[in-house]
Amino acid sequence: MLAWLARRLALATVTYAVVTVVLFFLMRATPGDPLQRLDDDRPMPPAERERLEAIFGLDQPPLVQFQRFLGGLVQGDLGTSIEFYPLKVRDVVASRVVPSLLLGTAVLLVNFTLGVWLGVFQARRRGKAVDRWLTRIALTGYAMPSFWLGLMLVALVAVEWRLLPAGGFTSPLLRADASFAERGLDVLRHLILPTLTLSVVTIAVTTRYQRTALIEVLRRDYVQAARARGLREARVVWRHAWRNALFPVLTLFGLWLPILVTGSVFVEEVFAWPGLGGLAATAIGSRDYPVLMATALLASGAVLLGGVLTDLAYVWLDPRTQSA
Repeated sequence: MLAWLARRLALATVTYAVVTVVLFFLMRATPGDPLQRLDDDRPMPPAERERLEAIFGLDQPPLVQFQRFLGGLVQGDLGTSIEFYPLKVRDVVASRVVPSLLLGTAVLLVNFTLGVWLGVFQARRRGKAVDRWLTRIALTGYAMPSFWLGLMLVALVAVEWRLLPAGGFTSPLLRADASFAERGLDVLRHLILPTLTLSVVTIAVTTRYQRTALIEVLRRDYVQAARARGLREARVVWRHAWRNALFPVLTLFGLWLPILVTGSVFVEEVFAWPGLGGLAATAIGSRDYPVLMATALLASGAVLLGGVLTDLAYVWLDPRTQSA
């Protein structure tokens, strides 16, 4: 087990290093002037441009820039943001991490808790009217553009019914001396609509994966043998069949783990949610290489972490997969 884990981590580390190199030079190969946005308000004197180019390392060849980037990365310094100059990249990213983790965790919990339960529920009632209707409802939600659904929820729930805030992370009217519980409740109220939007448009995939996998497992001989012994259907499903039907869902979970980092750009924009997805979109538009590199590395790390955790879950459920 330890040898397998060491090989898996070594492979992930090499992959991450390759991704880092490719991302860095690919960004530098894109056309455009990163300092253009700083030059929009007023013409920038040549001396000022040279000073900024030296600060951001833009006056150096790409290879020298990469060596400088690696030196800073080892020390935990990702450089200075171009769009948010003179703020450091780590400070800009740190201000967006908590909102992203809150939204991503909430979506994953709702998605995989409710999605798995619905998948099992439908598999046990395969072909019945409730199965067909739930499938139609789930696929309808999946077909909705996330930004459109978000706008509709804002118009109805926030504007028309005034039940929840229309956007933001916290209320600007919250008292400065508000207690921790009041602040937490305020954040929760702002979190509901973005979480609902992302969950509605993604939960159909989890449900279909779980339903299809469980239907296949329920046909196997050992499940039929458990039923022949007179066990209750719920015990047969949850105790004997469900564990072996989890593998496709675990794969899906690993693929969607990056939502903890990136969230959804469209949803974050609709609800003015200060997450890393919106930050990455801003960095792309302004060619803020340092910030874009930081968000890309976080997303890549989340993808690799999801793969490692999925493999660990596979081995825990079925130790035979170590040899695969």
